[in-house]
Order: sequence, then C-alpha cells, then structure tokens
Amino acid sequence: MNYSIGLVEDDTNIQNIVSAYLRKEGYQVEILNSAEEAMVIWEQNPPDMWILDIMLPGMDGYELCKKIRGESEVPIIIISAKDDEIDKILGLELGGDDYLTKPFSPRELVARVKRLFKRTSVSHQPVLMEGDRLNIDELVIFKSDRRVFWHGTEYEVTTKEFDMLYYLAENINRAFSREDLLMKIWGNDYFGSDRAVDDLIKRIRKKFKDIPIETVWGYGYRMRKEEE
Repeated sequence: MNYSIGLVEDDTNIQNIVSAYLRKEGYQVEILNSAEEAMVIWEQNPPDMWILDIMLPGMDGYELCKKIRGESEVPIIIISAKDDEIDKILGLELGGDDYLTKPFSPRELVARVKRLFKRTSVSHQPVLMEGDRLNIDELVIFKSDRRVFWHGTEYEVTTKEFDMLYYLAENINRAFSREDLLMKIWGNDYFGSDRAVDDLIKRIRKKFKDIPIETVWGYGYRMRKEEE
C-alpha cells in the first residue's frame, strides 16, 4: 500500500532530508510549514500518518496532536528538540505514538514509520461472517469488518476504541488492570502513563451511553454482563 505522510515541520533542511528518505521508501509526503496548514489538509485529505514538530509558528505541535487525536487514531510521530522526559511524556499522553529527539537519524525515523504502519495496519474483509459476531446484550461487534452496533445503531469507532471494546467484550466480567490494558491495546513498546487507558474509556463511555464498562476502583476496568 502506498501510504501518505503529513510532515509538519518549518525547518527547510529537515523537510528536505526527511521527505527524501521517506519518498525513497515509496511513501507520499505532504510538507506543511505550520499546524494551521496541517489542519487544512486534515479536513480535506488527511494522510495515513503525521510526523509533527513541536516548535511551530502559531499553533504548536502539542495542540495539533491533541486536535488530531480527538478525532482519529491515525499514527502520529512527534519530533522535537525538547529532550526532557516531561516533554516526551506530554507528547505521548496527548496522543503521540512515538517521540524522536532532534537531532535524529533519518534512517531511524524511517524504521519507526515502518514499524508504526505495521503495528496499526488492519486487514478488512468485505463480508460479515457470523463466526466473527460478538453479542453482549445491546452491544454487537463484528470482528472482521471492525463494525460496532449499540442498541441497533452502528457507530464509527477509532482503532483503539474498537480494540478496547472487543477485548473487554471477549473477556466479559473479567477485570483487567490499567497496565494489562495498556500492554494489550497499545503494545509493550508504548512509552507513557496508564492515563491513556482512562482517557480511552472516557471516550468510549461518552460515545456509547450506559455501556456496561465498570471501573474497578484502584485497579482497572471490566465489561459487566449479569449471569442469566
């Protein structure tokens, strides 16, 4: 697949070097000089991945990352001259999937792009198969097509929303710690706090009113189904 990447960076040298390496690997690269330019592309023709600098004129990369992540689970790599741990944690907690500190090797960036695309790629099948149907009361999930129905209405979900819903529903009534869920949904190479789990559950509860996901205080979450 010929993936497209939005490179949001105002340094011409970095633009040229990074775009050259990415294009050599077959990626389409859209170079944006500011977050405001990126927002226009995001609304018109969003790329398959974002590479964001933090220090930008106008809106900074953190705010752009937050806006994108509020609407999509598209992969985001943050690049920044800020190398303090708190800056990395902030970037990842706002929704970044990876964080590279300047100066960095373009080859390393390409390797991380490939790894992230591989990790987040999802295979879709054109036909719903009955064996893929998971039904928990009013929640119906079709695994192959990654479709979710709640009280008979289909809802659009992000990649991580689907993964969380399916994992909890597949393990009904079983409680998972935040650390367990972080490992399962984000992977063991995710660098960030378990607040990401709380934020994802909050988004799911807001989207699916009264969905039976319970907080296990001091531990984590479970999806509850009363035994018949």
